[in-house]
Amino acid sequence: MQLFYNPDISENDKQVIFPKEESRHIVKVLRKTEGDELSITNGNGVLFKAEIIQADMKQCVARISSSENQPPPPYYLHMIVAPTKMNDRYEWFLEKAMEIGVHEITPVICDHSERKTVKLERYQRVLLSAMKQSLHLHFPKLNEPVSFAELMQKQLQGNKLIAHCEEDEKKPYLQNKLKTGGSVHILIGPEGDFSPQEIQTAMDGEWQQVSLGDSRLRTETAAIAACHTVALINQTS
Repeated sequence: MQLFYNPDISENDKQVIFPKEESRHIVKVLRKTEGDELSITNGNGVLFKAEIIQADMKQCVARISSSENQPPPPYYLHMIVAPTKMNDRYEWFLEKAMEIGVHEITPVICDHSERKTVKLERYQRVLLSAMKQSLHLHFPKLNEPVSFAELMQKQLQGNKLIAHCEEDEKKPYLQNKLKTGGSVHILIGPEGDFSPQEIQTAMDGEWQQVSLGDSRLRTETAAIAACHTVALINQTS
């Protein structure tokens, strides 16, 4: 199945009109024509089946024939990850997190962050491409970057966990701090890790420190390891 995305479709709609870029991709690149069926999602868990009635490269139109709701996952994962110095590494994290399953992403700027600006529009495109490839029907929320101080002021509901590299024999492994269901917020720092002051501030703010294992991981690797651990804990048979 090839998945297309249109955030404006609702279950009451009878047809969908694709923008020029998507229309060109459907008609010229994929060589779809009248009568061909398309699978489309609005990113809110709905899968639409539609038949092309106008195969125009400038404006492709399809008639919606059915819709099916996919219930949301039984848990909510919010990854709060510092941008990496090399932007392609952060984009790799976004792609793989989308494939594994993530519901919200917030870039956080920390004391040791070498990259302090991000291109959210490009990040959105990376997530969208990964959503189509992995056939997910829920598009994650991508937030504007926040400073570490701003993050600490937010009232986040659920399990708040910070993974850092400071030596601490008392740090439990991430999987031992997780339960099935509920909301979990996981905070991953930059290449230089969090500063000692940031770690203390987080702990004072009721964030719990966790370990992702005995190896020292890159920012993007740590984030993916955390995503996968949460997904496995919540895997149903």
